[in-house]
Order: sequence, then C-alpha cells, then structure tokens
Amino acid sequence: MADSPNCDLKSLSPLQLFERVTEQGEKVRALKAGKAPKDEIDAAVRMLLSLKLSYKTTTGQDYQAGLPPKDLVLINNGTTKEEDEDLVDPWNVQTSNAKGVDYDKLIVRFGSSKIDTDLINRIERAIGQKPHHFLRRGIFFSHRDMDQILDAYENKKPFYLYTGRGPSSQAMHVGHLIPFLFTKWLQEVFDVPLVIQLTDDEKYLWKDMTVEKAYEYARENAKDIIACGFDINKTFIFSDLDYLGTSAGFYRNIVKVQKHVTFNQVKGIFGFTDSDCIGKISFPAIQAAPSFSSSFPQIFNGKENIQCLIPCAIDQDPYFRMTRDVAPRIGQPKPALLHSVFFPALQGAQTKMSASDPNSSIFLTDTPKQIKTKINKHAFSGGRDTIEEHRKYGGNCDVDVSIMYLTFFLEDDDRLEQLKQAYTSGELLTGELKKVLIETMQPLVAAHQERRKQVTDEIVKQFMTPRKLAFEF
Repeated sequence: MADSPNCDLKSLSPLQLFERVTEQGEKVRALKAGKAPKDEIDAAVRMLLSLKLSYKTTTGQDYQAGLPPKDLVLINNGTTKEEDEDLVDPWNVQTSNAKGVDYDKLIVRFGSSKIDTDLINRIERAIGQKPHHFLRRGIFFSHRDMDQILDAYENKKPFYLYTGRGPSSQAMHVGHLIPFLFTKWLQEVFDVPLVIQLTDDEKYLWKDMTVEKAYEYARENAKDIIACGFDINKTFIFSDLDYLGTSAGFYRNIVKVQKHVTFNQVKGIFGFTDSDCIGKISFPAIQAAPSFSSSFPQIFNGKENIQCLIPCAIDQDPYFRMTRDVAPRIGQPKPALLHSVFFPALQGAQTKMSASDPNSSIFLTDTPKQIKTKINKHAFSGGRDTIEEHRKYGGNCDVDVSIMYLTFFLEDDDRLEQLKQAYTSGELLTGELKKVLIETMQPLVAAHQERRKQVTDEIVKQFMTPRKLAFEF
C-alpha cells in the first residue's frame, strides 16, 4: 500500500477505506513494536490520520476497529449524492427512489441468486401446479440454495420451513401477512413441517416495553398468524420467552452459534456499538437456532441433518448469512432462503411501513370505512395533476401504490394486466384505480377478521405447545 497521503481516496468504497485504515493501523503498531525511527513512525501516523479523515468524510462516521460498514447496505443508484442511496438493514429500509429499493443491486450486494424463469419452471414441475403469484410477479425475487431444496423434494428427502415475526405491536398490518401467506402455500404444496418463531425477546431488547407486554403482543400476533389458515397438525408456533427455557436442544444450538461468532463479527454485520446491551449482541444466535432441526427434538426426533427453508423479507438476510457461515462449523446444514421485496407504505415505496404509524398501511383491525379513507387520502398516486393531463399522458404504474398493493393482493393476472394498461394509457383515472383497491382490500381484511374471531386462547395454546407433528422422522 502506498503511504502517500496524496493518493486518490475518493474512488474507494467505504469498505475499501475501512480496510485501508485497518491495514495502516496495524502498520503503525508494528513500527512502534519494532522501535522504528521516529520520523518513520510519525509519517505512518500522519497517513493513518489522513485515512481516518477520508473514512469519516465518506461515511459520516468515525472509524471504529472491528466495525466495518459492509452490512449497513448502501447501494448507489447511479448518483453521487448520499441521499440518493438505498439503506437496508434488519431495522431500517430507506430509498429516495419512488420505485422502491433497487433489488437487482441488492442481490449483487448480498451475494444471493435471482429467482429466474428457470427456477420458477422447476418449482412448477416439482409441485405439479402453477406457482404462487408472489413468485410469478417477482415479489419473492431472490434465493439461497433453493435448488438444494428442490433436489431434496424430488429425491423424497425431508426438509422443513421456518419463518418468524417480531411482535412489536398488538395489531399487524397487511404487509406482515406476505411471508405467512407464502409460507402457508409452500407448506401445502410441499407437505412439510413449519416452525414459526415469535421474537418477543428481541422486541423487549430493542423497544421501550416490558417483558410482559412483549409476550402479550406475541400471543396476539399468533392469533393473526393462525388466522392465515395454518394446519395445527403440521405447525409449531413458539415464543422465545417461552420455548428457550424448555428446550435443551434449542439452547445448545444457541450456545454453539455464540461460540463461533465473535463480537467484532456481529458489530460488523449488524452495526452494534459498545453502548448496546449485551442482549442485542447475543440475539442473532437466537434467531439462527431455529434453522437447525435439532432445536426441535419433539418434531424431528433429534435428527440434525434436515435442511431448513426460510421465507423472509430481504432485510432479514444478514441474520442468515451469519447462520450459513456458522452452520458447517457446528455440523449443521446451511439453511436455504427465499427473499421477498418490501411491502410499500401507503405514502410510497421509499420506506417500510411502521406499526407505530396508523396511516402508513392498512391494518388487520381496520374497518371498511377506515380502509377506504386511508387509500383515498394516503395512497401515493402515479397519476397526473389534472384529468386532462392524465388522459393525455397516462399514469405511472412504477410508483403508484394502488398498483403495488394490487400486485400483492389481486390474484387474477389478466385483471391486473388490464388495470395496468388502462392506467398507463390514461383510460383509468387514479380515483377509479383506488376504488378497485378498496374493493379488493375490504373483503380481504374482513375475511381475515372473521377467521381471527374463531382463534381462541385454547387454539393458540395448542399451536404453541411443543409436541410431535404429523410427520415421521
């Protein structure tokens, strides 16, 4: 590495700058330890300070040893302005692009694989039916090792599903349904066991709430999950606050993961700092543990070689990149993953929705009137400023939230394509498109509410009781 402070540092990425600072710091320590001449040490220190200044100018943060910026994902969208970059981590999703996050660049950054036509066709051949519209429309767009899962299925080898929910509020919104609706479909077409983790411990650690409140939210969220129609004989739902204290297998896997991941690694992956509580630092191992079948001896008869498939939103991938790295070192198979895009807020695709903002989405507790008001008042429009301009130039489906929501929830492919064409041509006005969305969402939410009413505390208890499921292992 050249020691000249005049070298061009502007072309380096934040991660490259971090590596340069780290390398120079090691050089300074080596020179001091070797009792090098004072002028040589001084020159190396000046170079180190120059690199640290460049790092802070580029990232807006002071350099911290062992805390690289690699997984606080910044994806440049062809601009040089920092505010025009995408930020994706397990707690934040931000983009200045009205179309939403650039998922193709996210695939490259995360090192996952695109779900292409060949994979979708292979899934169709394996299950003997049309793939879910979430696959056909690119809502689940990325994967890790889905080919291995299909190999197992075609060779009649077992696998299981794992997904989860962080119960941050009593009421879930329609975006929270996406992984569960897709997981239910996967469970039905492949006929496999499913475990659902409720990370009430995580929410206690990250949010301003009591342990009791976090557990209460977990049980309430479980009712909404059960209302999606999961088979009680094939599904185990568990609260971390409950299950961790009763399963030796689960805790043993947590400890194994904890031993093989360093503090510097979790700081680098998740952005933890020295001021974060130790609960946060150790939590990733708890989210990793359900990826291993030995965490559920009552279901898998203690077998450790059964692979796991995890459907989740792409922001959860850092947890499972860590898990996949650790798995071979503790004698476990790497989990496979299917990643979904983010469900947009009513105000636009720039951010994920917030459970604390009632107007950011349609909640599963909303009345038909509330749904109508929210869509009419808050759903971001891709239409023109005037009817005349809209008729002449048409609407922009790429940024229109009504079109985005219909892409998730309108199952009829032909109807969706007709709406897109009519809106793009200017034939369909924004108000008319919103009316279609209202008529789609009102019965969907109402039907969910009716199913949820049938979910008693006793049913929740049955789903959450550790037990053997309807499978032999």
